Amino acid sequence: MNMQLAPASVLDPMETASIDQLRAHQLERLRWSLDHAYQNVPMYRQRFDELGVHPSDLKDFADLARFPFTVKNDLRDNYPFGMFAVPQHDIVRLHASSGTTGKPTVVGYTQKDIDTWADLVARSIRAAGGRKGDKVHVSYGYGLFTGGLGAHYGAERLGCTVIPMSGGQTEKQVQLIRDFQPDIIMVTPSYMLNLADEIERQGIDPHTLALRLGIFGAEPWTPELRASIEARLGISALDIYGLSEIMGPGVAMECAESRDGPTVWEDHFYPEIIDPVTGEVLPDGQLGELVFTTLSKEALPMVRYRTRDLTRLLPGTARPMRRIDKITGRSDDMLIIRGVNVFPTQVEEQVLKVKQLAECYEIHLYRTGNLDSIDIHVELRGEHQQLGEAQQKAVCSELSRHIKTHIGISSRIVLQPAYSIKRSEGKACHVYDKRKQAV
Repeated sequence: MNMQLAPASVLDPMETASIDQLRAHQLERLRWSLDHAYQNVPMYRQRFDELGVHPSDLKDFADLARFPFTVKNDLRDNYPFGMFAVPQHDIVRLHASSGTTGKPTVVGYTQKDIDTWADLVARSIRAAGGRKGDKVHVSYGYGLFTGGLGAHYGAERLGCTVIPMSGGQTEKQVQLIRDFQPDIIMVTPSYMLNLADEIERQGIDPHTLALRLGIFGAEPWTPELRASIEARLGISALDIYGLSEIMGPGVAMECAESRDGPTVWEDHFYPEIIDPVTGEVLPDGQLGELVFTTLSKEALPMVRYRTRDLTRLLPGTARPMRRIDKITGRSDDMLIIRGVNVFPTQVEEQVLKVKQLAECYEIHLYRTGNLDSIDIHVELRGEHQQLGEAQQKAVCSELSRHIKTHIGISSRIVLQPAYSIKRSEGKACHVYDKRKQAV
């Protein structure tokens, strides 16, 4: 996991700027972005006017709190192109969400936006330890999802050889990883587990592979899962952060030197942390909801976009720009079980404390009378699948005890055979809430 790092002289000047230089740069771009949104997006003009604020009112960063939030439903309400700030003929690419819960959210890019995106993903790969000439296996989905093409263009911009595999075809993925010997893989952490299972199934020693670095994103994952992936595959696992509404992958990237949470590329995105209930801006270091204002986007400027991701802003380490802590979950993913607030990642932490259990799990919620009940479906690791009945009961008791002690809820553990829980080919689905069906 030791990687040769290039000298700082090859970095973008903003990656080594002083805090004063960075803040001056941000403030200038923030004023431009607010004005760009106000002048060209009717929704923003209306919102600003209703609140009695104008882009010229922004004198310092504290003034940003006077401006309105943007939420995902704003994009749906203005479907498909009502949030664009440039003429249609300047849009060179469209991406969109799946729209499984209603209208999809549509995002657009000018050529300058595409170039900026490629530059920032290239910066991210370099920050993770990637270099020109590396082979990059991209298992993020291609198409309307931003992951595949975002990673692809960024890797090419850095000068890497790209293997545009996309998701699915797990056996073929492993064949190409073995045959093409990529140095880097970019994929969701849950699908990386699927690939690790297939590598083991095919009897391949992961240490014979060239893979040295995994750049994982698109879903929350825990330090325990990082440690498990690194141990199984002998690679360095680093966290990339992004979301379509702000750009796609590459909004923030964990640096190889520090491995202490993703550095936000603050020269292009201004972060805030707010209280998810009151909307009050919280100081750095406090846990809350992450909010972004874009500083350079032409086609789709976002003003104070509420990501719903729960984290903290931390001081810069490998770069002067601030970091975000590991995402603990999303405010809209929080489960309330018998009055206790629970995030799926908390369950994952406890599952990975039990050495006989694989990383895959499912949370099944249902009602017993008027009370909520929870089943945690887990599976044995392949090397432990021959455990006797008494040993299996001990494993279930250990996990149940961890969950009760650290999360505060009672649960029933359903132990399944190795490799029996459905694997994801993209973002994992861990929660099956049947309580809504019972209402």
